[in-house]
Amino acid sequence: MAERKGARYHPGAASEPALFGRSRGGLLGQLYPQENPDSPLGLLPASCDHQDAWVRDNVYSILAVWGLGLAYRKNADRDEDKAKAYELEQSVVKLMRGLLQCMMRQVDKVEDFKYSQSPKDCLHAKYNTCTCATVVGDDQWGHLQLDATSLYLLMLAQMTASGLHIIHSLDEVSFIQNLVFYIEAAYKTADFGIWERGDKTNQGITELNASSVGMAKAALEALDELDLFGAKGSPQSVIHVLPDEVQHCQSILRSMLPRASTSKEIDASLLSVISYPAFAVEDTEVVEKTKEEIIVKLQGRYGCCRFLRDGYRTPKEDPSRLYYEPAELKLFENIECEWPLFWTYLIIDGLFSGNMEQVEPGSHGHGAPGLEQWSQQGALEPH
Repeated sequence: MAERKGARYHPGAASEPALFGRSRGGLLGQLYPQENPDSPLGLLPASCDHQDAWVRDNVYSILAVWGLGLAYRKNADRDEDKAKAYELEQSVVKLMRGLLQCMMRQVDKVEDFKYSQSPKDCLHAKYNTCTCATVVGDDQWGHLQLDATSLYLLMLAQMTASGLHIIHSLDEVSFIQNLVFYIEAAYKTADFGIWERGDKTNQGITELNASSVGMAKAALEALDELDLFGAKGSPQSVIHVLPDEVQHCQSILRSMLPRASTSKEIDASLLSVISYPAFAVEDTEVVEKTKEEIIVKLQGRYGCCRFLRDGYRTPKEDPSRLYYEPAELKLFENIECEWPLFWTYLIIDGLFSGNMEQVEPGSHGHGAPGLEQWSQQGALEPH
């Protein structure tokens, strides 16, 4: 067994490793106070102030629960630990099925979008946590976010492969197959992107985003020939992907990087494409070049900017307006908000790549916490 700070862990010494117990308590304390107690779907609102459930936010949030459930399952020696693993995994299933129900209520949109490619025919980006209903109109939000749908499909594939039973009927299998058709043309579909605002000018203009193309590529690869019923499936429950669509996504993605889009020369969201969770880029030179561009151009004292001249949450942004004036971007230069969130991407990337210097405290900037500090605090907080 691996040693940790001079002490050796003995499986029979405790009902669960201390790290698991601490992680479980901190995780449930962070996530589930946010959950709407009236929601039968297990969906998580964005915050106490924003009670809607965003697809992308919910998937990212539940990954921590899924990961901890896998750790419990792998190390469970007693019934108590097996029960905790099952509890955590069923929380994951509940949320993923909740999102599925939200999207299946818009099945007509999925069918229409395959032919129109219109933002008004796309799946919505956020839903009511209790009813699955939409919360804003088709043209009142930047709903067309192919990366969010792709992230859901990518994690659905990985969770199913890990043994979770999320899809329960052939109707649901057919819907997932339809979502594959929905995202497979991401390499030529302009959307509003991960930040929901479209191009940098924030005037409701869609553009081709590398983050959406990369996430779609990863989802298509993960779903190809996957049986959504697991070991109990049949040929009817297997998802099929056209190889040409994956190759198109790969070619376009490689031609775009390190640029994020036509209007954004670089974007911190690309960390999710070149590393966890998508791992969509195979060329290590492109990966390192993109990462370097993000660190050099976007990293600051407290985190990374989303992109250059990003006005979101800056003192000079007018929160009463959905869009900006054409000449307004100059106001946001050098005052962009810095987000510690992106340090977590860099830490996780360091763990996957074996670059432990990238994981060490202070390696990402002044006062940036490292993995050890994160594990002690239970959360990654800005200094």
